[in-house]
Amino acid sequence: MDYKYWLLVVGCWLTVACTSVVENPTKVDELPKIYPDYIGVTIPAEIAPLNFSCMDADIDCMDVVVKGSKGGELHVQGDEADFDMADWHELTEQNKGGQLTVTVCVRKGGTWIQYKDFSVTVSPYALDEWGLTYRRIAPGYEVFSHMGLYQRDLSTFDEYAIIENTQVPGMCVNCHSAHQTDPHQFVFHVRGDHGATMFQIDGQREWLKASNEQLGGSMVYPYWHPSGKYCAFSTNQTRQGFHAVSTKRIEVLDLSSDVFVYDPATHKVLTDSLLSTKDWSENSPVFSPDGRTLYYMTCKQQDYPDHFKDEQYNLCKISFDPETGKFGERVDTVFNAVAMGKSLTWPRPSFDGKYILFTLLDYGYFSIWHQESDQWLLDLQTGEARELKEINSDEADSYHNWSLNSRWIVFTSRRDDGLYSRLYLASIDDQGRLSKPFMLPQRHPKEYYGESIYSFNTPDFTKTKVTFDAHQAGREIASDKRIETTLQ
Repeated sequence: MDYKYWLLVVGCWLTVACTSVVENPTKVDELPKIYPDYIGVTIPAEIAPLNFSCMDADIDCMDVVVKGSKGGELHVQGDEADFDMADWHELTEQNKGGQLTVTVCVRKGGTWIQYKDFSVTVSPYALDEWGLTYRRIAPGYEVFSHMGLYQRDLSTFDEYAIIENTQVPGMCVNCHSAHQTDPHQFVFHVRGDHGATMFQIDGQREWLKASNEQLGGSMVYPYWHPSGKYCAFSTNQTRQGFHAVSTKRIEVLDLSSDVFVYDPATHKVLTDSLLSTKDWSENSPVFSPDGRTLYYMTCKQQDYPDHFKDEQYNLCKISFDPETGKFGERVDTVFNAVAMGKSLTWPRPSFDGKYILFTLLDYGYFSIWHQESDQWLLDLQTGEARELKEINSDEADSYHNWSLNSRWIVFTSRRDDGLYSRLYLASIDDQGRLSKPFMLPQRHPKEYYGESIYSFNTPDFTKTKVTFDAHQAGREIASDKRIETTLQ
């Protein structure tokens, strides 16, 4: 028999095998076990389809019906729930502010089983950003394998490389930041033999000398002033160590760090003695939404590595005058984590000025390596902080950022398998409560996450797609042509 005929017969048989009508299914009083877990989540109408698989064994076929509380219906059948992109967005837009009810049936041994329905809430609040930027990196400690900065269209499954370390061998790219999610002002740091800090403003790139001897280190952990006129950095002397116990792997020690503000127009570095102290490490600065306060972490320097567990950070602030570039004359403690026997890291103010989102861990500041790290929320109106139990897990919950409308957050978590950090999104309501987080959707999530050896970190929202000529940038990195910065 002709080979093409056999392919046609087999293809038709497979199609028929999973297109049978679900009639009189056996109903069970339990929710389906699906991956990713999208049961009870809140999503923006703009998000890509929540494709999922059923984790039951020996399933012949899965049948999924999604009905909107304000109208509309989707029906898919196959090995997984794979929704049509246009149909999905039509349904979510129609049901903005409403709910989707999902009915899952599976066929086992010729018998259909129907699980309890579950719901997905479609938020009334838009996700105004085009997508996400993040770093993807494979496990490694000293030698950088394939990694880079990437961007993802949140309404589709399309991912694009911004720059990868294949551009320059041995290069590591990290610490990227856009001005209030707008990539027309974009910065990232390059480590390695051709180190530099890159500024791209309205398509024009500048490569700053990686290390300023007067500062004592590189420009890392950037955060833009709301005006776009300045960018805050810290300069860190970090070392990496390995634990001797099997339950812990890596520790990153901050031997010394200071905070400063950079003026891209003049290449001047603005410093202050209160932000560059001898016995304290100042780290990870961020501006308030009005641009008149600089928040940062501070820690009493320790004798490393013997007293690494005593490395604990508080959240502090100092005033800043954007007209003159001058700092205030006093430092105030905003949140005393040390008094709790904890350490605070990664402070991120919401753009509406209501909150500061931060991570709390036992010690140190590289929370992605700390299983106990959890997300906390500080209410700037009341001064009260609380653990975000509604989004935390038993694994490391870490790096986070806000959407520009302050209605959505993105963060990393290792809750999926305890090994790799994935990206999760959640919404926040008017009372400061966060919704159940959902994993960044993929076209075939079980296959994608099951086969990926990459961790996601330092995610941020981006208003538009980042325009970046990676090939030309690679040549510029390799050229070692750099701009000197000077202290004011």
